[in-house]
Amino acid sequence: MTTESKFEARTVTALVEDRPGVLARIAGLCRRRGLNIASLAVGRSEQAGLSRLTFVLEGPPGVVNQCAAQLERLVNVIDATDITNKNHIWRELALVKVGTSTDTRVEVLELSRVFRANVIDIGVDSVTLELTGGREKIDSMITLLDRFGIKEVMRTGRVAVLRGTLFEGEEDGQFQSSRKWANGLPHEYHVTPGVSGSV
Repeated sequence: MTTESKFEARTVTALVEDRPGVLARIAGLCRRRGLNIASLAVGRSEQAGLSRLTFVLEGPPGVVNQCAAQLERLVNVIDATDITNKNHIWRELALVKVGTSTDTRVEVLELSRVFRANVIDIGVDSVTLELTGGREKIDSMITLLDRFGIKEVMRTGRVAVLRGTLFEGEEDGQFQSSRKWANGLPHEYHVTPGVSGSV
């Protein structure tokens, strides 16, 4: 049996109260279920007193699929949703400080333009870049920058949100294919769940 058949990854978002111990309870539930938290990002939400979490859980398929429902039963958890199979957008953020010299700085800055990275700091012997995107994009840029000498890398976990619906009366996060537009022409497209943030 391969590793891929033993484990799967799920993206879960949760709205929780800003109280001490909430993350510990979530981590405890995952530990008891044998799940690994591969990525975790948390920050204040649009509602005062509440924070929104996005985390990626890895574990046995039969267990990780039920995690969102189990999380909702925890104290201080308002809502938890598994958005893996819904139409969603996700991004990661990385800050990369790379060593530069007068000979290599132009090349590093040119590379940042190719990857649409923001230059947020320039020192005598370093440049710090801000990059957002999917994991593959960030990994690729870090690999290319490695030959210049990376001084420091800081990465966030995945943050995700459901895509807004294109049609009135439908909920956000639905894949809207085989629909007719206003001009009456059929429009069909095919998407793969969970890969919306890979660009």
